[in-house]
Amino acid sequence: MELEGNNTVLALLGFAMIATFMVLIMTRRLSAAVALIIIPIVFGLLSGHSIDMGMMIIKGLMNLAPTATALVFAVLYFAIMMDAGLFDPLVERATRFAKGDPRRVAIATAIVATLVSFDGDGATTAIVTITAFLPIYRKLGMNPLILAVLMGSANSAVNLTPWGGPTLRAATALQVDMMDVFLPLIPVMIAGLAANFGIAWYLGTKERNRLGIVEMETDVSHLALDREEGVERPKLFWFNLILTVTLILSVVVQFLPLPIAFMIGLAIAVTVNYPVLSEQRDRIAAHAHNVLPIALLIFAAAVFTGIIDGTGMVAAMGSSLLAIIPDAVGPYFGVVISILSAPLTFIMSNDAYYFGIVPVLAETAGHYGIEAVEVARASLLGVAIHALSPLIAAIYLVAGLLDVEVGELQRFALPFALIVFAIMVLTALLTGAVPITA
Repeated sequence: MELEGNNTVLALLGFAMIATFMVLIMTRRLSAAVALIIIPIVFGLLSGHSIDMGMMIIKGLMNLAPTATALVFAVLYFAIMMDAGLFDPLVERATRFAKGDPRRVAIATAIVATLVSFDGDGATTAIVTITAFLPIYRKLGMNPLILAVLMGSANSAVNLTPWGGPTLRAATALQVDMMDVFLPLIPVMIAGLAANFGIAWYLGTKERNRLGIVEMETDVSHLALDREEGVERPKLFWFNLILTVTLILSVVVQFLPLPIAFMIGLAIAVTVNYPVLSEQRDRIAAHAHNVLPIALLIFAAAVFTGIIDGTGMVAAMGSSLLAIIPDAVGPYFGVVISILSAPLTFIMSNDAYYFGIVPVLAETAGHYGIEAVEVARASLLGVAIHALSPLIAAIYLVAGLLDVEVGELQRFALPFALIVFAIMVLTALLTGAVPITA
């Protein structure tokens, strides 16, 4: 028997489903993709639904297909650009600019981390940035934790791009258009990057005062450009740059939908840079391990979002939260979500937060006139704090590469992450990306 008329039972089932989902993925009993498929089906059956869940899932798949398409082609496009060497001259100039000046080294670190972060892979950012700069930091006697701070903050801000993990999850969970989420967040992303460069100037100046300027050759840029031999295309640098700028502008001004833009962009990029068919296959195969998990996650999320919405659980959960929120707080719920995004993303994995918590917050916020897309933006503002979460693998990778303790890294980086977070929240509120009042 279906339970649509019993909001209390539906709400309890919904919260139980989210709790089960969070526990199983955070204890690593199930992968996120498997949990997103199995758990909602089980709870959908408990709510009295059966074969009709098929149409709920199909609806979820149809809603998320454009998102999956955009992400697959965007990740492949930027991977091809990294292979071809689009960012090589900028990385080389940044590392050469550093010389023996700790302040220049810190600024160059922020520049390289920002550029490399655009490929959407945090592990790549860590490996490239640390490989390029750790020898310089050690030679000068600089604190390697500064490297971690600047790299993490840059990567967090750039992760607001449509092909970044958090934005992907937020848009997927709420079934809203990624560009509607991202475009108003561009000033927020720029503010976050500006804050990071300010931190680089401050920490670099402190190190300069402590260590002085050392006249030495510090060009290790060749270390940052580690890739398969023979795949770079330096003669096509200007073509690739113009193509990338044109592609991004066409998306930002909404001349082309995001999926179509990156489909066309990838087709042109791989054909021009690697005209031999076997080379094209090799380049795409080389990055398939980055693309497949993204596609699996999105399509698995369609099961979760389709069932939690189709059974009425998310509406029931929103109504139950609405009953306990003071009326005076309601109009400021967008601000509340922005602030909560920091601690919630620190104590939860991305999947648990965006697929489990954010839909309930969005349903509740809707009663106060706050749109789902605004909730998606507010939920993303804690990315700088999330970068320090003990639940993500990247922090252990960074700590291992720098040979420091994770706790030491977290203690050093947290004050600066809080500064970046506060500036991003303030920018979002001032620009209207997140409403101060409904």
